[in-house]
Amino acid sequence: MTISMTKHTLKKLETLAKELGYKVRYEKGNFQSGYCLVEHQRVAIVNKFFDTEGRINVLLDILSQYRTSEGERKPVLDDTSTKLWKDLRPFLGIKEDEEE
Repeated sequence: MTISMTKHTLKKLETLAKELGYKVRYEKGNFQSGYCLVEHQRVAIVNKFFDTEGRINVLLDILSQYRTSEGERKPVLDDTSTKLWKDLRPFLGIKEDEEE
């Protein structure tokens, strides 16, 4: 699978991340992008100075680490996000049984 590095793809990844329970924030500063847990909430912080390709790569890296916690309800995704997530999982190295 190839990922097109466009603003449209970035928007789809942002929507997917939000539906998976991440709050996506763009902040300025000299830091490595990534995500953290703040009071049991997933927060993805992306350097606002990154270009579209950099933002997409950071979101893909964050999504590759996504797993539901034990007892956590499976997120409800819209049709577009469901298809994108299914297409991305092998690309991100997430096996079918790892997500659940």
